[in-house]
Amino acid sequence: MEAEAAGCGGEGGSPAAGRSPQGEGRRHPPASVSNGGAAEGGEELVELKVIWNKNKYDVKFRLDGTGADLKQEIHSLTGLPPAMQKVMFKGLLPEEKTLREIKVTNGAKIMVVGSTINDVLAVNTPKEAAQQEVKAEENKKEPLCRQKFTFTQHRKVLDKGKPDDVMPSVKGVQERLPTVPLSGMYNKSGGKVRLTFKLEQDQLWIGTKERTEKLPMGSIKNVVSEPIEGHEDYHMMAFQLGPTEASYYWVYWVPTQYVDAIKDTVLGKWQYF
Repeated sequence: MEAEAAGCGGEGGSPAAGRSPQGEGRRHPPASVSNGGAAEGGEELVELKVIWNKNKYDVKFRLDGTGADLKQEIHSLTGLPPAMQKVMFKGLLPEEKTLREIKVTNGAKIMVVGSTINDVLAVNTPKEAAQQEVKAEENKKEPLCRQKFTFTQHRKVLDKGKPDDVMPSVKGVQERLPTVPLSGMYNKSGGKVRLTFKLEQDQLWIGTKERTEKLPMGSIKNVVSEPIEGHEDYHMMAFQLGPTEASYYWVYWVPTQYVDAIKDTVLGKWQYF
């Protein structure tokens, strides 16, 4: 670490430093150093792998820096404004907490979702209008639990009642995904199922008593959900794994506070807006 500090501080430092011959201030905030630098004042650093839009950045960042500070660092690396970032480490990264508080360790993968302002301006209005029309048509459909294709299947599972070991629900609240798997739910066969989100591997693990399916996030084409009638603090949810309704993997009794976090985690990198 001492050798690194000496190299970054002198005139013969890294190529990045050489681009500022007059010694002007760095673009990076003094709170952090990216791509192998050393912290000022001997602050403890943690090595991160920041992944955004198929680009990977090796970053050294203050362990006592907050999520908001990290967003500023990501902005300096990618040009992505903090307000347009979704930063994920075991769920959405809280802005007010430090990396130490949320137990970020060396080598941790930080997933970033979002589009630059130029990307947003490049989206044409006809495409947005078409998407709104599709959504309007979807809203006119019958509730999922009443659609003819899956009505019998849904009723067979829902009539079993709420599982005894279902996770508690908090209505009217949105929470980050917990650090433990979501469990105590049923699948379409009425068997117990748990969901484990492996952000470091970009996978969703769907586990049953018989086996665990490890699905790449990119293979999940869509996620749909709706509250269970009479138990609106829980949802029925489906992960679309293929082009037809028969390819939907159904999960029942998902606590409502995690529904948005699940959708953001699975679809966020492809459907930010």
